[in-house]
Amino acid sequence: MNKFAVSLASSLVLAAVLTACGGGSDDSGSTPPPITPPTPAPELAQDYCYTLSTSMGDITLAIDATNTPITGENFKQYVDTGFYDGLIFHRVIHQFMVQGGGFTPDLVKKETLDPIVNEASVGISNLRGTIAMARTSAPNSATSQFFINSVDNEFLDKANASDGVGYAVFGQVIDGIEIIDQIDIVDTNNDIPVEDIVINSIAEMTCPAT
Repeated sequence: MNKFAVSLASSLVLAAVLTACGGGSDDSGSTPPPITPPTPAPELAQDYCYTLSTSMGDITLAIDATNTPITGENFKQYVDTGFYDGLIFHRVIHQFMVQGGGFTPDLVKKETLDPIVNEASVGISNLRGTIAMARTSAPNSATSQFFINSVDNEFLDKANASDGVGYAVFGQVIDGIEIIDQIDIVDTNNDIPVEDIVINSIAEMTCPAT
């Protein structure tokens, strides 16, 4: 498999899965069951905040370890060990997202920890400025790679995803979204930026008062 198969593309070409249901008896005279309203998605918490320093400028991230504890703590573990320092944003798709956290500037994939459980079922939406986990077509395959949505991408949410799984949002950009906009328009070759966009470091900071 091409090393960029870790990207989102595999999910976008999955065929829709149709489920056929058999007919039942005629219950037209019975009282229909009450409709349970959908549970609203939680608001993103700001449990950990980080300065994501890149070669194009600084971005401030707030990470949610309350509603997405597996994903939030996984990201923190990579940050705490300096894993991301010196890696690149290796995939950029205009008016979609920017993805990084897996490859060195010479496009060598860095060894990661074990994959984590997908927490997309929490229901937080892939809106502009949110950060989510990249994965293969396997639901629970995310490791270190993440992407930041440069526009609203609600079709990546579990509720709308063609694979019925979706991509887990676990934080958001709270400052520096203009840097994402600048990355969004760089020249690319097969979605790889022509010039390296380097993650210099990701450093923990005090979350701003809300």
